[in-house]
Amino acid sequence: MKVSAQLDAFQKRLGHRFSDVRHLLQAVTHPSMASPHRDDNQRLEFLGDRVLGLTIAEALLRADPAAAEGLLAPRYNALVRRETCAEVARSIDLGEVMKLGRSEMKSGGRRKDALLADAMEAVIAAVYMDGGFDAARDTVLRLWSDRITNVAEDARDPKSALQEWAQARGEAPPVYTEVARSGPDHQPDFTIEARLQSGQTARATARAKRQAEQAAAAALLEKVSQ
Repeated sequence: MKVSAQLDAFQKRLGHRFSDVRHLLQAVTHPSMASPHRDDNQRLEFLGDRVLGLTIAEALLRADPAAAEGLLAPRYNALVRRETCAEVARSIDLGEVMKLGRSEMKSGGRRKDALLADAMEAVIAAVYMDGGFDAARDTVLRLWSDRITNVAEDARDPKSALQEWAQARGEAPPVYTEVARSGPDHQPDFTIEARLQSGQTARATARAKRQAEQAAAAALLEKVSQ
């Protein structure tokens, strides 16, 4: 099968040359572009999530043989969460080769965390299908290397940390409310307010609700910790 220059360049950035490029083509095909003759990446995403999880879990155990499960779990979650997968996808310009339907293209799909993260997991699975587990593990370790090395010792995400802070003081979990939305419909900015039962609040704005919630949680956690 003839490979486009775009896909050829992507394989170099990925660090894996496919024996059967059809695996890669499926991995970069969003469901909005699926057809009877073109499979989308959802099944590969399912597999890639598991390959990524096993690889990261193994890497963390090797990196810190003395760490307890209570420390390993938040580090693991930080490394496999959607935002991290999307960051890795951006680092190799995965969005550039994603095949999207017109509606997803118009809504900025190449920049969306959810789409990038799903495609990244699918690409990991495609490498696994093409070259086996060793090839997939090598790819993950290469792309995640700096993140594995630099993951915080206590890598709880801000929302989890804030909820634990509240529960330790007998408070209900924080409440997150969208208080504003601005920008174009295809790329809005969300402003989220995090509020504790005690009445303390903090706000943050981001391109995705989840990111805004995490940022608001981080700001509120900093405020109450002072």
